[in-house]
Amino acid sequence: MTVATPLKPVDLIQAQFDAYNAQDLDAYCAFFSDDVIVADYNGAVTVSGIDAYRAKYAQVFAEFPLNKAQLLNRMVVGATVVDHERVARAPGGASFEVICIYTLADGRIVRVDFAK
Repeated sequence: MTVATPLKPVDLIQAQFDAYNAQDLDAYCAFFSDDVIVADYNGAVTVSGIDAYRAKYAQVFAEFPLNKAQLLNRMVVGATVVDHERVARAPGGASFEVICIYTLADGRIVRVDFAK
C-alpha cells in the first residue's frame, strides 16, 4: 500500500492555479475543503461550502471560457500562501489584478480572502 505524501503549500496552490487556468472544474475543486470559505479581505463571506464554490466557478468558466490568470508574485509563510494575480477574461481583453490569500489545513484550501 502506498501512502500519498501531502503537497507542500506552494505546490498545492500551483496545482489549483493550473487547474483554474485549464478550467478543469473537477480538478480545481478537489483542492478545496468541503467547508471552504471565500471572503472579501476584511469583509463579507461571499461563498460558503464546496457546493456553492463549485457552482460559482462552473458559472465563471461558462461565462468566460478564455479566462486566464497570470501569476505576478507569490509568498508562502507556513500554511498561508498569498498570490498576486492579473486575470484576463479573454485574450487582449480587459484585465484586473487581485490578491488571493489562501489558508490551508489538512492538505486542502480551507479559506480564500480576496483583495481587489
